[in-house]
Amino acid sequence: MEADRFCAACWQSLPLISPPVCQRYGVPLPFDLGPEPLSPLAISDPPVFERARAAFRYDGLARELVHHLKYGDRTELAHPMGRLMAEAGKPLLAEASLIVPVPLHRFRFFGRRFNQAALLATEIGALGQLPVGYEVLARVKPTRPQVGLTRAERADNLARAFAVPDHQRLHVAGRHILLIDDVMTSAATGNACARTLLKAGAAKVDLLVFAVVANS
Repeated sequence: MEADRFCAACWQSLPLISPPVCQRYGVPLPFDLGPEPLSPLAISDPPVFERARAAFRYDGLARELVHHLKYGDRTELAHPMGRLMAEAGKPLLAEASLIVPVPLHRFRFFGRRFNQAALLATEIGALGQLPVGYEVLARVKPTRPQVGLTRAERADNLARAFAVPDHQRLHVAGRHILLIDDVMTSAATGNACARTLLKAGAAKVDLLVFAVVANS
């Protein structure tokens, strides 16, 4: 694996997502359900955001890459990961007018020293020639880790965790926002962020992640 790209062996090991996918959650579907197919979850519990897309399933090497970036200080991985996300999210990028990374709470940021979503957003913004609103969305409530929580507990954990500062509302109003994160599991984070951005006046919010838990 090189700093700016993945070797052939690594590429072949990545669990690529290919059509058909759920048009709302972006998760792979077992068979083609026709134009604009929806997963059972999208029908029973539609997300707050309009569409999500991911480059890979959160498994195998994709999971390792996320962990290396987030916990192993391998910040150089944001470059190739961001490029792959931009490719997977081309339709979303084409409609977006502003890119917004999912923020970290300041306590977690001080511990980690960087926000992996912001690093990915930087790469995607450069490729899509779109502005990145690093301070548009703030994480105002510290939350416990989502690992091990049920879907309902994840949503409750993130309730009122995000806010758009008053001085940033003009940057949000009427915009088609592309929200960036590393992984989507239950979509609780994406929903909480999208709800906050829409309340602040955003016209639409899509979500682009590197990997998605396939049973989301």
